[in-house]
Amino acid sequence: MFILGEVATARAAAACNTIMVLSFGSSCKIEEVASSCDAIRFYQLYVYRRRDVSATLVRRAESLGFKAIVLTVDTPVLGRREADIRNKMVAPRMANLEGLMSFDDDIDSKGGSKLERFAHETLDPSLSWKDVEWLKSITSLPILLKGIVTAEDARKAVEVGAAGVIVSNHGARQLDYAPPTISALEEVVKAVAGAVPVLVDGGVRRGTDVFKALALGATAVMVGRPVFYGLAARGEAGARHVIEMLNRELELAMALCGCRSVAEVTRRHVLTEGDRIRALL
Repeated sequence: MFILGEVATARAAAACNTIMVLSFGSSCKIEEVASSCDAIRFYQLYVYRRRDVSATLVRRAESLGFKAIVLTVDTPVLGRREADIRNKMVAPRMANLEGLMSFDDDIDSKGGSKLERFAHETLDPSLSWKDVEWLKSITSLPILLKGIVTAEDARKAVEVGAAGVIVSNHGARQLDYAPPTISALEEVVKAVAGAVPVLVDGGVRRGTDVFKALALGATAVMVGRPVFYGLAARGEAGARHVIEMLNRELELAMALCGCRSVAEVTRRHVLTEGDRIRALL
């Protein structure tokens, strides 16, 4: 039996008692994922030029029992993804937008990717903090802002009422030379000062990566690509294996560092490049 990746991921997350963030661009409808299992689910979306589209997606997520909205804020416009342009990338089917937006399946002979054209036509380059306030006005769900990498934006996120921030650089695909998220994490944690949870994504491949993020103040990590690898290898079982493996590796790292619980993982357990430089001064 063929099972779509998002459904398999949701089931794996439920089996591992962890949270799944479902993208607006998923290949199956939000209703299919919601009915597949009892996983704790967050819904990730963008603010579109047509606010009614964003509002409709939020209402669907609310009605299906999703627990939070993850608003991606680092993509008012799409970065220049040269590989996609060169390969004339065809965006995957976005089932949740069917009936809300029209799609042109023809490849532009002038070059570029279909994803780039779709983003240009649908994303709102005027995205601002006022849009967070607008989103809060139409939903009672907590809103986490994904794409925060500076102290200034972290403090502003708290001011506008975000329930959490996610340190993310969009997989380093948006802007060349953007800082690695592990390097930006501590700055954001200090700026938030415990007011809201701080999550981080990007480059998490081992349990020791999770340990380092926790030591630098993250409340949790988000994992993407490793789950894709597991799905490609063994479907739902592969995704579950990846999550379980990360958990086991984290527990091992904690044991070898003398930590009996996550609460005992502290800043003293990690040495950063900044620490080394300061030690030389």
